[in-house]
Amino acid sequence: MSQKERVPLPGSDHSRPADTRVGPADPDEAAEVTVYLRRPVPLPEGARLSREELAERFGASGEDLSVLEAFAAEHALSVGEVDLVRRAVLLRGRLGDLAAAFGASLDRYSAGDGVPYRALSGPLNAPSDLAAVVTGVFGLDQRPQARPHLRRAGAGTPPVAYTPPQVAEAYSFPPGTDGAGQCVALLELGGGYRESDLADYFAGLGLAPPAVRAVGVDGAANSPGAPQGPDAEVMLDIEVVASVAPGVQVVVYFAPNTDRGFLDAVTAAVHDRTARPSVVSISWGGPEDTWTLQAMNQMEDAFATAAALGVTVTVAAGDRGSSDGVADGRPHVDFPASAPHALGCGGTTLQISGGKIVSEVVWDDLATGGGATGGGVSSVFALPSWQDGAGVPPAPGPTGGRGVPDVAGDADPRTGYEVRVDASSEVVGGTSAVAPLWAGLIARVNEGLGRDVGYLDPQLYRLGLPGGSAPGVVHDITSGDNGAYRAGPGWDPCTGLGSPDGSALLSALAARGACGAAGRSHTLGRLDAEQPEA
Repeated sequence: MSQKERVPLPGSDHSRPADTRVGPADPDEAAEVTVYLRRPVPLPEGARLSREELAERFGASGEDLSVLEAFAAEHALSVGEVDLVRRAVLLRGRLGDLAAAFGASLDRYSAGDGVPYRALSGPLNAPSDLAAVVTGVFGLDQRPQARPHLRRAGAGTPPVAYTPPQVAEAYSFPPGTDGAGQCVALLELGGGYRESDLADYFAGLGLAPPAVRAVGVDGAANSPGAPQGPDAEVMLDIEVVASVAPGVQVVVYFAPNTDRGFLDAVTAAVHDRTARPSVVSISWGGPEDTWTLQAMNQMEDAFATAAALGVTVTVAAGDRGSSDGVADGRPHVDFPASAPHALGCGGTTLQISGGKIVSEVVWDDLATGGGATGGGVSSVFALPSWQDGAGVPPAPGPTGGRGVPDVAGDADPRTGYEVRVDASSEVVGGTSAVAPLWAGLIARVNEGLGRDVGYLDPQLYRLGLPGGSAPGVVHDITSGDNGAYRAGPGWDPCTGLGSPDGSALLSALAARGACGAAGRSHTLGRLDAEQPEA
């Protein structure tokens, strides 16, 4: 096969949007894409790497970069930022030249809210030598990729409101810890925060304002001003994680709501050599059907890299029940919660009295037009080995099998969280609250252990399943459903293993030495190595 013979890039096929087509894209528009290159060798399964080892052994090669540079020169494109550790390269040029270079058919569409966007129909293709070294090309298609998994209480019964520290107390977050020395990364695809709101909110809790820093990705920035939109998501994430773990540093990565923006924000956070987050929290997502296979594989690759670095990734499992909002009568799961290296976070309805849990069931308001926890079985990702024996139902299609979620927490807006958004106080819920809640818990557990738990999924299943070594690390939720699936003893596709008992989790991980080694400097140790009982 000639090097100049063109081949499709695997998994890059884009469906035509359902929105109204406005016309062809402007070929003279200035545009840019992020190209991700392959690893020279695969990551060792289950290994813990230092950042230095990752850079030295698993970054993109100069030879592969040279192939891309030659391709760019041939198509009148310029090479911008190059990060061989992230394996990410920026290409810039006329949109017409970029479209021709990758064989893209691009048009303009109008979204339901009237906002125009550019979209791709069909696959990308490239010369065979380039296709051999590229794992993904992102940025030609700019359709909105994800939605925040936040819910406000609807009309009817007034909501019961809790502060995040009250929820943390009910879940027995370990005393004597506050997340000191830890950094939590939050990913946001729009909106922003105001320092004045944070100061007022934390003063009301009797806490010092958190240390929050904003990082812009792909031209995005902290941009508050939409109280009914993404601002509420941003504020919920910050206020939950920083109030349940008041000692953490919070870094918020703002990116455009596209597959490129989402991916670039994840890789920017995971590879941030300054902040070095130990937890990444994501409250955005969409049904697996709305993603390309190329984008899902690239995201899972980024999460696997996070796991190798000892970084835990918590992801909201969705707020539209077992359908995930897809109107085809079949169950669907939300991505990126369905990625095997994500800790998928489902939702419950929580009743607290005197600082203790008095009732906890699956969050499901679908019958009254509200939301419900996402959950089900992936149609893309296979059943991970650590879910063997968990009782995950068969996949809805010929492939897949990974069960979602892994864990749960309070998400019902009727038993929601008091937050402050754009100078107003309100009560919100959604699995958007559960991802930062677990992120704050993990930061406190990391502090208590003196090491990062990293890839927590295998450890949790080994500990928390019935018959596991420490089933008390979770509160098993056995009542309720999310549409197609019902809760029951053990893992289920509504609330996973259950909601946390933070003190029990810390004690169990400390007793078993479940990380296999102390600290981030550990090299090529097992992420999930079984240790002898203490």
